[in-house]
Amino acid sequence: MSEFNAVLEENELQEGAMRAVEVEGVPVLVSRSEGGEVCAIANTCTHMGGPLNEGERDGDVVTCPWHGSQFDLCSGEVLRGPAREPQQRFEARVHEGKVEVRSQ
Repeated sequence: MSEFNAVLEENELQEGAMRAVEVEGVPVLVSRSEGGEVCAIANTCTHMGGPLNEGERDGDVVTCPWHGSQFDLCSGEVLRGPAREPQQRFEARVHEGKVEVRSQ
């Protein structure tokens, strides 16, 4: 298993924020769930590669700005197509004031 990588200061991830970061060359979308959990999924839509960080957020759901696919921000599960494949999920945590993500 790879190491955790610090990607943001914890205070950069305020309620409702979706932040695009890179972890070992992979675009990752980092957010905090409505319950306070730090979540990380691939930022590139599995349908046709849209940048999820540019999409709309409603609760714990992000909508791709290109074709409207919807994904759960924490599990990566497809909630509405046209996407059929879930987003890759990354392990995320807060450690010593930093948001850290581990690639898989």
